[in-house]
Amino acid sequence: MADFWANWGTLAYLGAAGWAFLEGETFVLLASAASHVSSAINPWVLVVAVWLGSYAGDQLWFFLGRHYGRRVLSRLSCAEKRLAQANAFIARYGDLFILTFRFAYGVRNVASAACGIAGVSWLRFAVLNFIAAGVWACCFVALGWYVGSWFDAEGLVWIIGLAGLALVGTLVWRHARRSRAEAAARQPAHS
Repeated sequence: MADFWANWGTLAYLGAAGWAFLEGETFVLLASAASHVSSAINPWVLVVAVWLGSYAGDQLWFFLGRHYGRRVLSRLSCAEKRLAQANAFIARYGDLFILTFRFAYGVRNVASAACGIAGVSWLRFAVLNFIAAGVWACCFVALGWYVGSWFDAEGLVWIIGLAGLALVGTLVWRHARRSRAEAAARQPAHS
């Protein structure tokens, strides 16, 4: 990460914004943690970059949900369940949902589109999304910076490696569990 910033300079912040545009928790944590070993990474500029990138990504998904959501959903069965969950949360929690959905891993983009599909007002979503993106950016940069302050560069590599292994292990475990459940559901019941 420090090499990325050293090689790309201020353009690296555009990369951070682009990553946050898509879904960038891991990148933000790593970049802010690396700010302890590289003076090339300014955590304050990183906050602004990922704030704006995250905000722009959610605004795009909101727009797409508003204008194309129903049509696209008819083709994507995998998004149907998540959209139903997001719609239930919108109905139940309203503004609080918009302020917090980005903290639930894996639903941020779907939630933004769901807000568009659900008919949330553009101005209401834009204002609440801007606030939420700022809180998200500050929280993840601060968390990465704080964790980075505990370790030297080698320690960070170990922590990142262990976190990556834990993530991969969790994903494999969930996939295996889901596959077993689906296989069990397909087997006929014996009398």
